[in-house]
Amino acid sequence: MPARPPRLKQRREFQRVSSRGTRVARPGLVLQVLAGTEAPLRVGFTTTKKIGNAVTRNRARRRLREAARILLGEAAPAGYDLVLIGRDATATRDFRTLVGDLRGALKQAGLLKPTPVPESVP
Repeated sequence: MPARPPRLKQRREFQRVSSRGTRVARPGLVLQVLAGTEAPLRVGFTTTKKIGNAVTRNRARRRLREAARILLGEAAPAGYDLVLIGRDATATRDFRTLVGDLRGALKQAGLLKPTPVPESVP
């Protein structure tokens, strides 16, 4: 089972990633990436009151944490700070689709290498 990546916890860390980093949006989430940090990969999770009550926000954050654990657990590139922002669809979206959204955002940001498509065997 992949380990949980280290976390961003302080407001100033989130603001630094937001102001200096790049954004990648998907239907299920928004990914903010800040490259060039000296620390190992760190991930922060946030949701706003716009997506619902506390139960909905907590469910969205739990789902984002699990998706990040699956994709970034052991093969995480060092030197990046990531912030995952929950959207309206995060709490209700099919989990495989949510993981696919995160995988696509990470690929677009250059953190995951594209997986080669296997050639069909005749």
